[in-house]
Amino acid sequence: MIKKLMLAFAALAMSSGIAFAQVDVNKADAAALDGVKGVGPSMSKAILDERTKGAFKDWADLQGRIKGLGDKKAAKLSEAGLVVNGKGKEGAAAKPAAKDAKPSQTADAKAAM
Repeated sequence: MIKKLMLAFAALAMSSGIAFAQVDVNKADAAALDGVKGVGPSMSKAILDERTKGAFKDWADLQGRIKGLGDKKAAKLSEAGLVVNGKGKEGAAAKPAAKDAKPSQTADAKAAM
């Protein structure tokens, strides 16, 4: 019985972590925005202040209305989970692969064996 409860709790904890991975600038409160790596209190205040004037349409709109939010910073925020209307920034770098082994080198090494 205890094992089942622990398993259920672990599953709930894992699923809630996945659910909160993305933070939409048009829906989030200050605490949620502050939780995104790279967004501090001043940026979250600026986002909330600008949002009172109207929702952000896309990343270009967000960058145009938030002072100091350039392409590099926007890409980093997108990688950290910030989204505008459910979409990440286009051109944001994808997470790097674990190994950068070239397929031809791997095939050559296997052939030599």
